[in-house]
Amino acid sequence: MAFQKAVKGTILVGGGALASILGLSQFAHYRRKQVNLAYVEAAECVSEPVNREPPSREAQLLTLQNMSEFDILVIGGGATGCGCALDAVTRGLKTALVERDDFSSGTSSRSTKLIHGGVRYLQKAIMKLDIEQYRMVKEALHERANLLEIAPHLSAPLPIMLPIYKWWQLPYYWVGIKLYDLVAGSNCLKSSYVLSKSRALEHFPMLQKDKLVGAIVYYDGQHNDARMNLAIALTAARYGAATANYMEVVSLLKKTDPDTGKERVSGARCKDVLTGQEFDVRAKCVINATGPFTDTVRKMDDKNATAICQPSAGVHIVMPGYYSPESMGLLDPATSDGRVIFFLPWQKMTIAGTTDTPTDVTHHPIPSEEDINFILNEVRNYLSCDVEVRRGDVLAAWSGIRPLVTDPKSADTQSISRNHVVDISDSGLITIAGGKWTTYRSMAEDTINAAIKAHSLKAGPSRTVGLFLQGGKDWSPTLYIRLVQDYGLESEVAQHLAATYGDKAFEVAKMASVTGKRWPIVGVRLVSEFPYIEAEVKYGIKEYACTAVDMISRRTRLAFLNVQAAEEALPRIVELMGRELNWDDYKKEEELETARKFLYYEMGYKSRSEQLTDRSEISLLPSDIDRYKKRFHKFDADQKGFITIVDVQRVLESIGVQMDENTLHEILNEVDLNKNGQVELNEFLQLMSAIQKGRVSGSRLAILMKTAEENLDRRVPIPVDRSCGGLERSIQLLSSLVLVPWDPRQWRQCWSVWHHHELHGQQWPQLRAWRH
Repeated sequence: MAFQKAVKGTILVGGGALASILGLSQFAHYRRKQVNLAYVEAAECVSEPVNREPPSREAQLLTLQNMSEFDILVIGGGATGCGCALDAVTRGLKTALVERDDFSSGTSSRSTKLIHGGVRYLQKAIMKLDIEQYRMVKEALHERANLLEIAPHLSAPLPIMLPIYKWWQLPYYWVGIKLYDLVAGSNCLKSSYVLSKSRALEHFPMLQKDKLVGAIVYYDGQHNDARMNLAIALTAARYGAATANYMEVVSLLKKTDPDTGKERVSGARCKDVLTGQEFDVRAKCVINATGPFTDTVRKMDDKNATAICQPSAGVHIVMPGYYSPESMGLLDPATSDGRVIFFLPWQKMTIAGTTDTPTDVTHHPIPSEEDINFILNEVRNYLSCDVEVRRGDVLAAWSGIRPLVTDPKSADTQSISRNHVVDISDSGLITIAGGKWTTYRSMAEDTINAAIKAHSLKAGPSRTVGLFLQGGKDWSPTLYIRLVQDYGLESEVAQHLAATYGDKAFEVAKMASVTGKRWPIVGVRLVSEFPYIEAEVKYGIKEYACTAVDMISRRTRLAFLNVQAAEEALPRIVELMGRELNWDDYKKEEELETARKFLYYEMGYKSRSEQLTDRSEISLLPSDIDRYKKRFHKFDADQKGFITIVDVQRVLESIGVQMDENTLHEILNEVDLNKNGQVELNEFLQLMSAIQKGRVSGSRLAILMKTAEENLDRRVPIPVDRSCGGLERSIQLLSSLVLVPWDPRQWRQCWSVWHHHELHGQQWPQLRAWRH
């Protein structure tokens, strides 16, 4: 009865909400249709890019220095800033963009990797009758469809499962998700659907099955955020925008307006971070698109400006791919503290996040151990008890600063705006802040519209709807096959190149080195377990990569997928970049140190390494301690109390395994906590204790020693009396077995002899013949 009432109530409320939303949606759809007519007309006017390839950074710097005055100068190379540059330049405005770090070095590369309207925002819009949030969702769903269209190689629809553990939640969430589809209208990717318990477990076998009622699956988009941001910047450069990374704005330039007598912003004093050179870049309009650093630039304009940014930190973690299905995400709509957690497949790994905590603005946000453990605990609640969620399986972690803002023109300045805010100061500085990744294009359009109006610039309507980003125009799902056939690349590498560079993948393939193997013919990998190849380092420099950090985090995504793999690839990456950029030994060492520091602090390596320290306690049962001591002493044959590279090499050679000294040094160094060049018994026990607790996983030394021990145990010599008296006796037994009835005891004895001789490398034709 209670269930029936709940269902009826939900249907009544849902029906009313459906009717209301339908009316609003139809009206909005009509308005959108009228606007789209103007978009189509405008898009037809977009000329081909000025440049076939983006100009070099050096050429862009010369343009910035030599241009007497730009129409638009954008400060900030994130998604919104690059979007502004692209919108402005395709309208025919002389456009410049400067970024103090690398493109997408901030929040834009540290997102949840979703292109979405926001299911939770729609829920709030309905529950609170908030028209602003409704409009934001509607706009985001339109932008989601456009982004999937203009960058098909970097984005794709992703089904996301909402598991249901209470019967009354099924109709409640079903209505909400159907409203989400309805608001999307013609931009709906695929219709949502309900799954039974058994079907839900088929699609997501790792799911917690106890009390599971069923599940609802809906669709959103997913993308490679840093590469998407870079594609926007490169597209703007090809259309003629002068874009430069590592250009810091030192101060804003101002001049007096002869008509009003007021000071107006007229450009910026810029500094090349790499060389220290400074020069002025003049522009009729300056746009502040600096995300979390919005207030820093606003105070350059007016030191008394009120702060509008309220930064919030969002932490994400990356775990091995086996934690989730390859093509199904998971949404936890109500965590223990009311937040939302996504659990998504990404780049053949699993990404989980995010948190939402107030923070200070910093260039180098660090993921906290508290936030990492919060996400792990929430993941445990939704995964089967058969799946052990281990701290050691966190391969990378990062924190991104979300720039929530208050509208300075609003009467209630304490109220955070969930939508974006475009503000124009008294001196003409235009600030764009807030919003979300998905709506970068519409944010840019609104900003440039405001700039044209405020500064009386001559330009037409926005032309970026349907405008393909770099690599998207001639991409197809089967493009990778041509890469395999034409260049002899591995299929996995070819798929990666096609999904990363789109139709520009052929240019990367042309740079690929010959492997010297029968297959693949070309494409030397940077690390064995990831499809990134050395040619991408050379091509990354053409994409304005200036540092090793640029390469491991934003041209490739190694740092975001596995910090240890990224560290292993660093020396080779620095060597390749050094050749192309003429780095001396000092510069190479500096790049290595900076990149390692980035991995250690910003990508979670510090938190990972702290799971095993010289202060880690040993929590093992006495039987486990005895077992691990025996394993250790198989390597420490001299009972020294520690093992070195020489000890490990001796054991490996005895079982026929060869491993180079550098690799062995790396393996031992992972466990050598006091860094004295040897692994002591206590350090080994600390390692095994950490592995048992799940704080450490994938330890190469632990797996190597276990495997070696098992091989050594199998090689224990068999006594003569147990081996049937040797080879002659075994042959006699084998001969007799042909003539006598089946005797299991005799067959076991002879098989033991055969196995003993084979392990010790003795090739006996008689035994082999009888065995077969």
